[in-house]
This record gives sequence, C-alpha cells and structure tokens, in this order.
Amino acid sequence: MDELPSCQSLQEQVDALLQLLNQEPSLRSQQNTTAIHTSLRKAIAPTFEIVFAGAFSAGKSMLINALLERELLYSAEGHATGTECQIAYAEPGKERVVLTFLSEAEIREQASVLCQRLGLTASVNVNQMEVVDLLRRKCREIIHQEGGESKSERAKQASALHFLIEGLLNNRDHINTVSNTTYSMEHFNFSTLQEAASYARRGSNSAVLKRVEYYCHHDLLKDGNILIDTPGIDAPVKRDADLTYRKIEDSDTSAVVCVLKPASAGDMTTEETDLLERTRSNPGIRDRLFYVFNRVDETWYNTQLRQRLDNLIQEQFRDSSRVYRTSGLLGFYGSQIKAAGRGDRFGLDTLFAKNVQDTNAHEETPQFVSEFNRYCASSGKLPADRFRIDVKSYESPNENYVRILSEQGDPLIEQLILDSGIEEFRTAVTRYLTEEKRPLLLANLADDLQPLCISLRKSYLETWRELESQPQDIEAIKEQELRQLSKELKQVGDAFQKDIEREVNEAIASDSNSVLERDFLKLKARMVSRLDELLNTFSVGEVHKRAQASHKRNSVVPLLGILTEAFYYLANGLEDVLVESAVEVVTNFFHRLTDRVKQQEYYRNLYRLLGNDDSIERNLNLLLEQVKKAVVNEARTECDRYVRERPEFYTEGTCSMWQLRQTLQQACRGYDYQNMIEAEPAIRQLLKLDFEQKVKETVMRTFRQTINQTLNYHLLTSASQQAEAILQQYDQARLYLSQILDKEAEEKLKTNRRKQAEVEQKIAVYNKAIAGINTCLESMHLDRKKLPEINGSDLLLPLQTPDLSPQLEVSDVLEANVTAEANGAIASLAEAEHQKLFEKSTP
Repeated sequence: MDELPSCQSLQEQVDALLQLLNQEPSLRSQQNTTAIHTSLRKAIAPTFEIVFAGAFSAGKSMLINALLERELLYSAEGHATGTECQIAYAEPGKERVVLTFLSEAEIREQASVLCQRLGLTASVNVNQMEVVDLLRRKCREIIHQEGGESKSERAKQASALHFLIEGLLNNRDHINTVSNTTYSMEHFNFSTLQEAASYARRGSNSAVLKRVEYYCHHDLLKDGNILIDTPGIDAPVKRDADLTYRKIEDSDTSAVVCVLKPASAGDMTTEETDLLERTRSNPGIRDRLFYVFNRVDETWYNTQLRQRLDNLIQEQFRDSSRVYRTSGLLGFYGSQIKAAGRGDRFGLDTLFAKNVQDTNAHEETPQFVSEFNRYCASSGKLPADRFRIDVKSYESPNENYVRILSEQGDPLIEQLILDSGIEEFRTAVTRYLTEEKRPLLLANLADDLQPLCISLRKSYLETWRELESQPQDIEAIKEQELRQLSKELKQVGDAFQKDIEREVNEAIASDSNSVLERDFLKLKARMVSRLDELLNTFSVGEVHKRAQASHKRNSVVPLLGILTEAFYYLANGLEDVLVESAVEVVTNFFHRLTDRVKQQEYYRNLYRLLGNDDSIERNLNLLLEQVKKAVVNEARTECDRYVRERPEFYTEGTCSMWQLRQTLQQACRGYDYQNMIEAEPAIRQLLKLDFEQKVKETVMRTFRQTINQTLNYHLLTSASQQAEAILQQYDQARLYLSQILDKEAEEKLKTNRRKQAEVEQKIAVYNKAIAGINTCLESMHLDRKKLPEINGSDLLLPLQTPDLSPQLEVSDVLEANVTAEANGAIASLAEAEHQKLFEKSTP
C-alpha cells in the first residue's frame, strides 16, 4: 500500500474499529472478527503468494515458465522432484538465485521409497559405491525395458531414482548429512540468473534441491507478487506431498493455481479432489482460485477425453470464472521459437540442443517437436483456408518441423500459441495481479467490515437517542422517576410472584431442588429406620403387664389386646419421627427460599423504592410457621391411620392372614404369661408385615404429594397477596423517594452526561476510522463498498408525528346510526314496490 498514501493507515483504522467492538460486550459475542483479521492481513501484506499446486507432471513448472516467458524452472515428463521454488521480484541488474539442498538423510528416505516401489531389494546405502552402481544399473535396465523415461509410471520412478543418485554424487560437497545447506549463486561462480537457473534445472541437480529462490525482473512480480512451485500432491515421498498441502493451507498463501490433469487422464484423481477441498477451505484464499486444465492438446486427438473434460467443467466448475484450458508445452515453446529463426533451426540448435543429442548421425526428437508435428497433422485446430500443411512420412520429425516452420512462418506459431490457451491464461493472471488484485483485496476487507460497522453504528445511535431523550434537569428526572413509580412497583411485585411460582414448580414438578430432594430422602430413611427400631424394641411382656393392669379382675390377656397395644405403640412412635422430619423438610425449604429471594434484583429494587422489603422476609417466616403447623397436622393424621389394620391384613391367601393364624395358634395354646412371651417373634413378624406396607405407602406415594400441595397452596396464595401489597405501597414509596431523589437525580444527570460524552467520543473515533477507510476505497474506485458513517442528522431525535385521524363525537355516531337506519328503511320500501310491479307484470 506504499504507493497509495490514502491507504497507508489502514491497519490503524481497522484496529480502531476492533477496539471499539471490544468495548461493547453485547456486540462482541455476536461478531466473529477472524475474517476481518485475515482480509486485513491480505490487504496490507507486502507480499502476495500465488501457489501452483497439482500432481507430478501436471505442468506446473511449464506454466510458470510460460507466465514469465523465460525458462527458469525444471520441467521434464516423468521426473518427479520434491523441490519448492519461489520466484520473487528483483530490480534490473540485481537478479539472483538462492539454492537450498536436501540433507543426506532426506535423500536416503526418498531413495528407499522409490526402491520399494520399483521392487528393488538392494540396501539403500548411498555411501557404498557398489550399492550406488547397482541401483544406477537397475534404473537403466528398467528404463530400457519400458521403452524410455516417460513411457510408463515404472520408468518415471526409475528415472527419478537415477536422477536422485546422480544428484547426490555430483553435489556431495554441498550436501550435509542431517541438515539442509543454503548457498547463493555466487558460491557456484554463477554471474547471471540464467546460469544459476540452468544449473537448478538440470535433472540430477533438481532432484537434490529442497528449495530454490529466484529473484528476477518481471512486471508480473511487482507489488510483492511471489510465484511458488510446489512438489506434486501424489509425490512418492509423503513428506513432499505434505509440504504442498501445508502450503495451500498456510494463512500466508493468498491465491492458488490448481493445475489439473483430467484433460489427459480423463478423470479427477483422489489427490486432486482432496487438493480442491483443502484449498477451498482456506479462509485466506477465498475466491482467489485459478483452475487450469493443462495438456488440453490431448483432447484434440481423443473425442471421449474432450467430452469428459467438458462434462467435468460444466458439473463442478460452472460457478467459477477462472477456468482455463492450456497446453503449457506448446504455448511456452511456441513463444520461445517465435524469436528464433532459420539460423538455429527454430530452436533445435539452441533451445533443444541438449535434447537433440546428435549421436551416430541420428538426432533425438524433442517432445515439443513431436507434439508440434502431431498438432500440424491431426489436431484439427488449423483453419484449412489459411494453412495447408503436409507432414511427410519419409522425413524425420526434426526435418518435418524445420520445413513446416520455414514454409508457414509466424502465422503458424501465433495460431499454435492461441490454441495452446497460454496467452489467455497469461493475460488473465497478469490482469488480476496488476489491475484487480488490490481493489479486490480491499473489497473483501470492506465486505468483512460491513456487519461490524452496521452493528456499531446502530448501537451508538440507539444509545445516543436513548440518552438524548432523557430529562436534562434534576426536576424533570424526579418527575420521570415518580411517574414510573407505579410501574416499577408492579414490576417488583410481578417478579416476586413469578420467582415464587418458579421455585414452587421446581420443587413439586421436578427433582431440580436438590436440598428438598435430599431432605425428603432423609425423611424416608428415618421412617424406615425408626420402624425397624420400634419392632426390635417392642416387648410383649411390657404390653402384657399394661393390659392386665387395665383389667385387674382378669388374669388372662387376649392376643388381640396385645396387638391393639402394639398398633398404638408403633403408630405413635412413627408419628414422632414423621412430624419431626416433615418440619425439618419445610423449614430447610423456606430458609433456602428466603435466602434466594434476598439475593434477587427485585428485592434490591424494592429496598431502593421503599427503604425496606415490605415485610417479605417477615411474611415468609410467618408463612413458615403456618406451613409447619399444617404439615404437623398432616403427619399426625397420616400416622393416626396406622392404628387401623389395612384391609389386606385379613384377606384370605395373604401372608398377613397366614401369619395371623400362626400367631393365634401359638399364643392361644395356654392362658398364662409364658405362652404369650413365646409367641413374641410371631407377633413382631405379623406387625412387620402390616407396618412395612403402611410406611412404604406414606414415604413413596402419599406424603410427598401432601407436602407438595401444602407448599403449593400456601406459597402461591401468599405470593399473590404479597404482590398486591407491594403495589399498594405507592404513597409510601413516593414519600420515601422524594427524600432521596434529589441526590439520585443529580447523580443520574451526571451519569447520563458522562455516557453521552463517551458515546460522542466513540462516534468520533468511529467516524475518523471510517473516513480513512472510505478514502482508501475511493482511491481504488470502490465507492459502492464504502462503509456507513454517522452524520449529525443521524443524532437528531425523530419528530413525533401528531395523530391527525378525525375524532368522532358521540353525536356524530348517533347521527350516523340514524342515517343508516333511514337509508335501510328507504331501501326496503323501494324493494317492496319493485316486487309488486314484478308480480303484476308476470302472467
């Protein structure tokens, strides 16, 4: 942004908006600022990294060469390098290259992987010459068996292993055992970038280079643009593929050129699909994606490939405007030979001299020459009215190549470049990087800032208008407070009533009240424990003595008399426990309820309005005493019913009936005291059968509902009465507030003025930041992306529109009704007359 003075403070301006957001807790949770930070970083970053990613042999390096119109990067069919290349801008005369080599450990790892894929069992020890020679010989044999370096996948892997070994041997002095070493091109006595690039492009050297940094002079690289060539995503060594994936997911990556192979392969590979998914998921890239289907020339000769490519683009890439079909090989070398001439046989003696390799008077055919001849012979791309070309079978490929170019000249080369799609791709990338990049980056930032600015602006205006609408003097504030007094009292009363209702509902309709649940569990346990204790301590002898003492004339005591005393004994003993436990349950409930009420906001507001709690705490304590009396009576009633046997006690076929008979038989064998004592275990068992069911019924079914209903009735009734009582305290509240409102009004006035000053200051900061950002947007002709400011007119309170609808008086309504009735009568008479005339005219 250095060339745009209006955008130099963009970082400070966006930071100012983010700081304003941090001062608004209610807005902070609603805004995700990640996108803002990312788009800001992209907009002000001094560099813009464009990563070329794709499979091996997809043509990434050739495309970069074509973009820069010079042969920098190594590109060869089938040779899979793991080198990352970065190309950045340099001023004229300052071009240079920095080379970083793989370590020996990394080379051994790559060699091991390639050996496994080739099925070579030789131990990969690159320090033993016999092992190295064996591997080189095996690689040459495989390449010869497959018919050439690029004839099969196996041949490509053998070629890669051969280059790797050669590179290690040729650069042993530059390779460290475990660490990467970096050298400038001066270390190799290179005086020009072209010399260093030629060294780096050499297959064996390229195989052992980890990273190459080019700094060259080209307009495309200005403004911090950096082109990055990465290893293939299907690299033989997983570490190389991971490097590419890390790069496309890196937050510093600004754009990605996905170089895809379906034009020659027919379908997307799993790795290519994964590449697209990962690239699209990087928020730092957004829509800055270029899709290049390279080697499109393969579809010229295969109709099925062409149809499959068309369908793929239509189905998966129809929403993208940056889809290109290219032939990097034809496009790049086409532009290179355009500058050559007959003197060097259109590049055969210069550009392709190393590929020709004249041996035994027989020239090898460079790949470009083969594809050029194929293009001329059977591509169908050349207009017949302009080009009449004959590829002669009796001539060598190189001879055909030279003759055809000599006959057709520049028009054929220009048609070749046009058909290759390279010129269209280069024009699009150049236009984006030199014209569209900065405006689009700023537009993205503006889009990300828009929701934040709208929220801040809305919040400030609402706060300002709210404060502006408040009374501006002490008397007016007092008047306003007193006018709202009844409303505030009602709000307090309603809040108290709703709070009590919520607490009651939680207690009786759920198990959320942990204290109540714990206390009732304790009640259950104490009832069961007390029953066991009473049964164990029950003495037939003591009861026998009390029964005989009540009837002194008789010496015999009936079993039913013993049982009667036992029923009273157990019922009264359980009653004591149930009463005590029930009182404890409701006492703890009310204590917790009172503590909770005193912590609520409405309780504090009531103190502020009245200077007291309107006897809420006292009333709750009084209510507790009423509830305690109620549950004591209910507990006594519950246990009083224990004195009567359950109906099932005498039901035939039940355990209790059987036990009763056994007890009667055992106790009635004699008439003295001893027979009754011997029947004591049976009597206890009989009592247990009856009382266990009674206690279970109480603690599991009836008594909890009894407590629930008692709490429900008393608390809801009291809450309703208390809410009404609070509302009736208007006179007292007015008297109390009149004594303290002077001080409160003064404090409120100061607070409102302070808040208004704070909002005014925030608005000033906001407007300053927005004005700066909008100036930057205007300089990029992005007026439609400008962010909303807060103008003086926005701070004015809207005028209250008077109600101009006509008001009907009672007399008007009566008059309207009379008129309607009269009109109705007239209509009825007219209809009757019409009916008479109709009847007369009907035969």
